[in-house]
Amino acid sequence: MNTASPVPLPAGHIPPGTAAWRSSDARRWLAAVPAAWAHPLWAVLGLALAAGWRVAAAPADPCTPAEPCGTDWPGLGFAAVLLLTLYWVVRQPRLALPGLAVVLLGHLADGGVAAALGEPSWLAFAAAIGFAAAGLLHRLAAAARQRALAREAAGPAVHPVPAAALAFRRGRLSFALASLLLAVAVFGYWRAQQVVDAYERRVVGLTPVTGTVTASDPDGTLIGVAVGGRVHRVETAHSEDHPVDSRVDLFVDGDWARLAAEPYDVFGWELLVLAGLVGGLAFLANAVDGRTRSRQLHRGPLPVLRVLVREGHDDGRTWVYAADDLDAGRPLLHFHSLHAFEDGPDAPGARRAPHEDDEDDEDEDEDGADDGDELAEGLRRVGAVLKGEDPPPPLREAVLYGLPFTGTELAFVAPDDGDRTEVSVECSVTAVKPAVAGLFGGGLPDPVPAPGRPGGSGGGRRPVDEVAAALGPSVAPRTWGAHGVSRAVGVFLLLVQGGGVWALLDDEVSWLSVFPLVGLFFVVTSASTALNWRLTADRDGLWVAGPWRVRRVLWDDVLTVRHNHGGDLVVAREEDTEVILSPIGWAWLERRLGREPYGPRAAEEAHALLRRPGLRPLEEAAPGQQGMPVGPLVAVVSAVWGAAVLLLF
Repeated sequence: MNTASPVPLPAGHIPPGTAAWRSSDARRWLAAVPAAWAHPLWAVLGLALAAGWRVAAAPADPCTPAEPCGTDWPGLGFAAVLLLTLYWVVRQPRLALPGLAVVLLGHLADGGVAAALGEPSWLAFAAAIGFAAAGLLHRLAAAARQRALAREAAGPAVHPVPAAALAFRRGRLSFALASLLLAVAVFGYWRAQQVVDAYERRVVGLTPVTGTVTASDPDGTLIGVAVGGRVHRVETAHSEDHPVDSRVDLFVDGDWARLAAEPYDVFGWELLVLAGLVGGLAFLANAVDGRTRSRQLHRGPLPVLRVLVREGHDDGRTWVYAADDLDAGRPLLHFHSLHAFEDGPDAPGARRAPHEDDEDDEDEDEDGADDGDELAEGLRRVGAVLKGEDPPPPLREAVLYGLPFTGTELAFVAPDDGDRTEVSVECSVTAVKPAVAGLFGGGLPDPVPAPGRPGGSGGGRRPVDEVAAALGPSVAPRTWGAHGVSRAVGVFLLLVQGGGVWALLDDEVSWLSVFPLVGLFFVVTSASTALNWRLTADRDGLWVAGPWRVRRVLWDDVLTVRHNHGGDLVVAREEDTEVILSPIGWAWLERRLGREPYGPRAAEEAHALLRRPGLRPLEEAAPGQQGMPVGPLVAVVSAVWGAAVLLLF
């Protein structure tokens, strides 16, 4: 439990009449999150599966000389709207609703209402759109309820945002990326039209001739067509439609020949247009949305709330707590934020008056004497961050400007992290999310360590006495091992390894393939660890079952047992060596799924047995309790799979 007092916010920076966001009001706010069925993941999956079914069920229009296969810009535009809508279902609910309407009307206009009602794939797609729309409306209604509850908690007081927040601008990077991607789309369209125009100029005045297919490879893109005793090699995207001895129409101009049904191939340029269009419009929508929400903070006085904030130790997110939650036990919401600065003489990059430069020159020597110390301190802090030994950020008092609800953006004033006598203004750069376990909230942060406890990999570790109280004495050995998430990681790594072997050996094999295959050995090691790792504590020490062998570490040789942020369980020994199990799961994924991370708990409990010898088991671990490496078995299976790919496929 964290007993440190939050860093106070100077009273002069708390607007008069600012209400504190109490835990009782905060719990009501958290209870207003959308239901699990409305999560965008289910809507996106339903739409993607239904659209895939529709595409697979729709009859393919054959390419004929009467209706040749050329460019299909309306179809490409429709595909772009569909992809954007899938993205907006996740990020922009208000844009996703009209996007769904356009997609539905486009499908109805293409196939007709009567045809749609008579085809199961059409009905499935319409049902997926209806489900997605219902989820979007539910999410918007939940956000409206949160807004109303926040307004009730804030009371009647309203105040203008600080001047630094007024100078903060959102969306510049997104606008730049949108311009770049849309320019790429325009370039792709221009190049495709160049190909079309060049073809049309060449065939002007030419008459199609009929030829006989003399060679056709169903897996290739070339066919041989005999015309007047000469065989032309012609490109086609559908060689399976042109068997040997079939008749085809060609445009022939010397050595140049094209199928009349497939005059040109601009598929690559169409893909470039689609990618640029989807990416550009997505960034453009994000930029406009961010700029709009940023300007909403500037339009007039806003409701304010007193809260507590803490910066996330791992990812830099800002976590907001109720004003009376002094132990930071239950976060309410989170977002990423950036510091805002006033556009004045004290702002970074502002020009100084000549006399200020003179005064600074007088102290240049004194300041330069401290440069070495400051550089050393900076390097020390960087090293601590890289090693995971930096102290966790403190809990700070803050004032929120704006009403918090899912999807909005906020500004807040809080004591500065570096100099706690100063205050800083920060503005959100990502949408607000409620801090709830599961899909909607994105998981919960690590607990705030108590004062005096080290940070870093053990920064979120519970006190030994607290862990020991929950353990109690034991006679039988204690074991910790692979669990659901860990085994899922192992299966995923095996699939990656199997796909890599297929990709390397399915085609022509050369000596260059040896190097990636050697790299896959490390994937086998990681997968074997995740599938069947085990840590066993008995009377005399720890048994560590890794991918290839089981190691014995006596209690007298153990310095500490810890869990790193990267997902490693480390048993440090006195001879400056470590026994590492990696990976043993993904703690961030377990938190996102609303579960207690298993790896950190295993490390805490093993470390508690190290520090409290009276809790160690009284019996010695039997061979069956020590664990079994599965690395050799996985290596054999991988070798058999590689041989099968090499010899049979």
